[in-house]
Amino acid sequence: MFAEDEATVLRASAVDAEHLEWLCARRISGAPLEHVVGWVAFGDLHLDVGPGAFVPRQRTLLLARVAVAAARVRGAPTVLEAYAGVAPVATTVRHSVPEARVLAAEIDPVAADYARRNLGTGAAVYRSDSFTAVPDALRGRIDVIAAVPPYVPTTAADLLPREALEHEPDRALFAGDDGLDHVRRLIDRSYDWLADGGVLAIEMNRNQWAAAGRHARRAGFTVRRRSDGHTSVLTATRPRGRRAGHRCR
Repeated sequence: MFAEDEATVLRASAVDAEHLEWLCARRISGAPLEHVVGWVAFGDLHLDVGPGAFVPRQRTLLLARVAVAAARVRGAPTVLEAYAGVAPVATTVRHSVPEARVLAAEIDPVAADYARRNLGTGAAVYRSDSFTAVPDALRGRIDVIAAVPPYVPTTAADLLPREALEHEPDRALFAGDDGLDHVRRLIDRSYDWLADGGVLAIEMNRNQWAAAGRHARRAGFTVRRRSDGHTSVLTATRPRGRRAGHRCR
């Protein structure tokens, strides 16, 4: 976002001149614009976000589109956003696929509170990164699982902007030496939670896709790739008719 655009957002968010001065001072101090004003534009939505929460990136719109498309072909689907943060994907699905049952899983209490605000009533937010708090009755019944798990390699910390390092939680950013610790864990756990033909969609860096795709195939999924710039979305589909726990090796 250019400085002129930021100034427009700050002016629109201020209730008076004194408030505008306070907002500008916070932004000048290095706080992310979205934390300063309390919201982020995500597609057609304005999502609540604030200090201590990971700010949804515009690149995640690709994942949201993939999740919406996968949900629309399933009738009245059950859709879970794992590692949900403030639930940008789940909220997009809720607005785009009104008949969907929408769920989110987020372990951080600050982010989970924002997820509840963004999703509104009628959507469940579970306090876990993926499935530990999700009711067991949903095992094998989820149609779409979408996630932006942490995927920054710990060795790449110096490549991140200062405002991310200083204002967003490390556990929302980093995931081991290759950045795939959480991706692999999510792939392994998702198989038994998905319905037949269900889809797991995960955002990652384009350079991580090949390794993640190999892992998903070994776990029994059929795999496709969607890419947009530096970001890729792995879509892993659970084959129909294969019982839970039966994996390809």
